[in-house]
Amino acid sequence: MRGLGDLESAIMDRLWAWRRAATAREIMESLYEERPLAYTTVQKVMDNLFRKGWLTRTQHGRAHLYEATASREVAAANLMREALTDTPDHRAVFAHFLAGMDDEEAKALRAALRQHGRREPQ
Repeated sequence: MRGLGDLESAIMDRLWAWRRAATAREIMESLYEERPLAYTTVQKVMDNLFRKGWLTRTQHGRAHLYEATASREVAAANLMREALTDTPDHRAVFAHFLAGMDDEEAKALRAALRQHGRREPQ
């Protein structure tokens, strides 16, 4: 899985927030006030997300119901894992990542390391 474009992100945000399957029409109507888009545009982007593995799709009458294949947190973790495998120097990736963390993020990382029985960085 690779990162998402602007409209792809908006669609996934809706599906993650709703925690249920939705049709392209429902998504289009939800986005309409901030982004007046054609139904066909939303449908095409949702089909692309389906082909990329971000969504599942089931027939629902004449339409399809789309649902996220993973939670927002799992999807973010998958993207982090993918980014990590894109370079052989994991230490440098972690160093740059940690340098950009604020105190709350560092606290969350320490808690996650404790939860998984990993040693905290000194």
